[in-house]
Amino acid sequence: MTTAATLDPSEIARYARHIVLPEIGGPGQQKLKAARVLVIGAGGLGAPALQYLAAAGVGTLGIADDDVVSLSNLQRQVIHATGDIGRPKVESAANAIDALNPHVKVVAHALRLGPENAEAIFKAYDLVVDGSDNFDTRYLAADTAETMAVPLVTGAVGRFDGSLTVLKPYETDAEGHPNPSYRDLFPSPPPPGAVPTCAEAGIIGALTGVIGTLQAMEAIKLITGIGEPLVGRLLLYDALAAQFNTIRYRRGRA
Repeated sequence: MTTAATLDPSEIARYARHIVLPEIGGPGQQKLKAARVLVIGAGGLGAPALQYLAAAGVGTLGIADDDVVSLSNLQRQVIHATGDIGRPKVESAANAIDALNPHVKVVAHALRLGPENAEAIFKAYDLVVDGSDNFDTRYLAADTAETMAVPLVTGAVGRFDGSLTVLKPYETDAEGHPNPSYRDLFPSPPPPGAVPTCAEAGIIGALTGVIGTLQAMEAIKLITGIGEPLVGRLLLYDALAAQFNTIRYRRGRA
């Protein structure tokens, strides 16, 4: 992670509830200010992740999204407003972040992440949060993060359930075993059309807030070095049962 950055008096006041936490304190808040985090997608997951990372004082937030705001987005993509319909999501999200916390620098990547640009984009960031809604992007993000040795917080949602995990496959665990990769958890994408999209199956809006906020929490843990990130663990959330479960997974390939 990037070295710490100095906080001015207004930032000390803004982040006072962080700074009084012994686990965060001034040094942790300085790490947040120095951090550069890329969020893939300014949609259902990316919206709350961006809001809480901005509120937490992450110094630089990159946003990668090639879509525009539509009316059907607003039921869950809470960073956008009715007046933003038709605007690029990166532009709408950047304006919302500036209104929330002017100390945060936003870098807009108004594009679709692809094999031709992923590595060049990832190398400018300390950490990536994947809030994408398709398997091609998820696998590309995971493979690129592994190649670039960048921590990845990846999440997914569907109808009334969601999941997330943290990937650091370029490191080893406490016993010296290599951490698992995304492909150890999901070896290959499902066949095209096998998993219905949100537009086809529907999704409860507040669910994306739960998973996106948890992604922000994992990112904050990684940046500040507190707690136990979800490395080698998949967190599952069943909204209808109000139940969380955690599954451990291991490295399965040489």
